[in-house]
Amino acid sequence: MGRLNVELCGIPLDNPVIPASGTFGYGWEFHELYDLNILGTFSFKGTTREPRFGNPTPRIAEAPSGMLNAVGLQNPGVEKVIAEELPRLKTHFHKQVMANVSGFSVEEFAETCALLDKEPQVGWLEVNISCPNVHGGGMSFGTDPKAAAAVTKAVKKVTRKPVILKLSPNVMDITEIARAVESEGADGVSLINTLMGMRIDLKSRRPVLKNRTGGLSGPAVFPVALRMVWDVAGAVKIPVIGMGGVSTAEDVIEMMLAGATAVEVGAQNLRDPFAAKTIIEELPGVMDRLGIENLREIIGGAR
Repeated sequence: MGRLNVELCGIPLDNPVIPASGTFGYGWEFHELYDLNILGTFSFKGTTREPRFGNPTPRIAEAPSGMLNAVGLQNPGVEKVIAEELPRLKTHFHKQVMANVSGFSVEEFAETCALLDKEPQVGWLEVNISCPNVHGGGMSFGTDPKAAAAVTKAVKKVTRKPVILKLSPNVMDITEIARAVESEGADGVSLINTLMGMRIDLKSRRPVLKNRTGGLSGPAVFPVALRMVWDVAGAVKIPVIGMGGVSTAEDVIEMMLAGATAVEVGAQNLRDPFAAKTIIEELPGVMDRLGIENLREIIGGAR
């Protein structure tokens, strides 16, 4: 194996760098800029059972050292993704892709994952449990251990692919959620999703986002994400994917030292479309400077 190689839920990766869902579309836009096969893999745009137009605008706002988004899971629906996006992706991306799945009921999660389970190009199912539970009073699945466990159990019944639960940071104890999904067979967890925040326009004296609140991402959240990755990696035995404010090769190594097996790059892709490529290219030099022979040996190395 090479210096950058890792293994995620039994599937080998050339390197641990994964563009995060919602920041990389279905790959086509970035394919026009560089060869996507340099990536470990990428997590495609959050996909739901039915098409979604998303939230009303404005749904993006700037914040110090980051951004707020309330896009609202805009996507063409899983059937169109399977019929159009995956075949187009196959022409320029020759690795397995991570499918990010969202839903508003346990049944919807299971139905969408069952359809994607049949697709050979999908390697992992990253299940976003930060969605509101429409049958549970609107509370996010990811804030309730029982709801998170129920989604995990339902998805595991309909797929043979590795199931990775994407955890919300908007909880009192994220390790409780991680243990709950592990108990129902989750093959891995990814964290963190965005932190809830808002901005107010001083001239209009109204919230900037039409939705009022949005998810904060970018460098501002990195220390919070790192702490949660550390906590969860110490609480479960399944692989952890770290994300949240990752912008540099040094950030990737810091996440891995905290216990991450792989690392997702999110908002930085929106600021610099070459971000993931640059991080991968810079990793060997940073490793040399820090005396790291290969990345596998540093996973959890700071613990």
